[in-house]
Amino acid sequence: MKVKIGIVGFGEFSFSYMDLWTTHPLVEKVVGAEFLPERRQKAHEQFGIKMYESYEEMMEKEPDINCVAIFSQRHQHGPMVIDAMKRGKHVFSAVPMGITEDEVMEILRLAKETRQIYMMAETCYYFPCAVWCREKFKEGAFGKFVYGESQYYHDIMDMFGSFSAQGDKWKRVAGIPPMFYSTHSMSMLFSAIDDYPVDVTCFGYEDTQGDDIYGKGKNDWDNPFSNETAILHMKKGGIARINEFRRCGNVRPTSYITGLYGDTGTYEGSGNQHLFSRNDAYNDHEFTSVDVSDEINTFNFLADKDTMKDGDGRIDYKYMSGFSRVHNTARLPKSFLNLEKTALYPTSVVGHNGSHPFLVDDFVRAVITGKLPPVNPWMAAHYTITGIYAHKSAMMGAKTLKLPEIGEPPADWETIDFDDIKY
Repeated sequence: MKVKIGIVGFGEFSFSYMDLWTTHPLVEKVVGAEFLPERRQKAHEQFGIKMYESYEEMMEKEPDINCVAIFSQRHQHGPMVIDAMKRGKHVFSAVPMGITEDEVMEILRLAKETRQIYMMAETCYYFPCAVWCREKFKEGAFGKFVYGESQYYHDIMDMFGSFSAQGDKWKRVAGIPPMFYSTHSMSMLFSAIDDYPVDVTCFGYEDTQGDDIYGKGKNDWDNPFSNETAILHMKKGGIARINEFRRCGNVRPTSYITGLYGDTGTYEGSGNQHLFSRNDAYNDHEFTSVDVSDEINTFNFLADKDTMKDGDGRIDYKYMSGFSRVHNTARLPKSFLNLEKTALYPTSVVGHNGSHPFLVDDFVRAVITGKLPPVNPWMAAHYTITGIYAHKSAMMGAKTLKLPEIGEPPADWETIDFDDIKY
């Protein structure tokens, strides 16, 4: 068996994956769907794949594809995932999983009933800070989790401003509640401590910019908040803070863990500085603090950290591109490791801190073996529904809400083992 995949949507994010899909040794066929003619033409010319005008046309004319990758707009994912799974396809989708509780629960039901693979393409699960904290937490370096905080800071005009030439219609979508797109923040912290929240309260910052993106009647959700802050009570007893800001002067990094505090160890991150502190006072040892930046920062950054500026003196985007020492690149297909030099989009291929190759490979491995990917549907549901309820809390004046029970994957559904497939 090999993967035959149909790609839906060809924006910048989708294009950055194309070299990975087309060079993976276990992917046999790639086709695509995109309603904008210029994007269809670009995908066909650059990657030599057959393109269709719509998802429906692609599904009708390519019945042999066994997988679908969804890169449509964020509020469209849930219904398309459900439709594809009902057609018997394995699904890889950009974040979020969905924007309603019903969408998320239906995807979980379909996954459990059909054993088809659903994987949310959560880049931040593979971010170096998350990988490092996850490994150290498993080793016991932090002790018991006490408190943690993570965030996604991305100004709305940076995210959607390029659509302004199309008129004001883009604002209807741009005003989506920030917490509907909180899976980056959630995944870093929740996966690091192997826990999830049971209660949430969230505060919203009412936007005052005056450009008609946020407010009643101004977007498809009547959302007044450009920034939202959630406080979470975790199942094992700790407390977490999640920030989702869309009006913010912060530029890079956009997604990161600020701090993870255990009762014996602490990680703190700021920009490209990463510190680990250990308190052994109870064992008659001294308090120690170590700079672990070289373990977490990308090789691109380390190679050029003193001069990494673009032409006008700003920090070059490539510091967020490439692998880090914590990434297990040895388990990736060899074809992926040279893509920085040969790909049409070299920075994007290993963009988002080297996460893209791992996302594609984990999905392919899951489809081939029938085992769950690391970001399985139940994990994705925790990341997604927490944000949905957080926004609901903010709209209710920061009322504390109990989160619904997500449950766990079936006990007999194993997670992929990297020894299952050797390249």
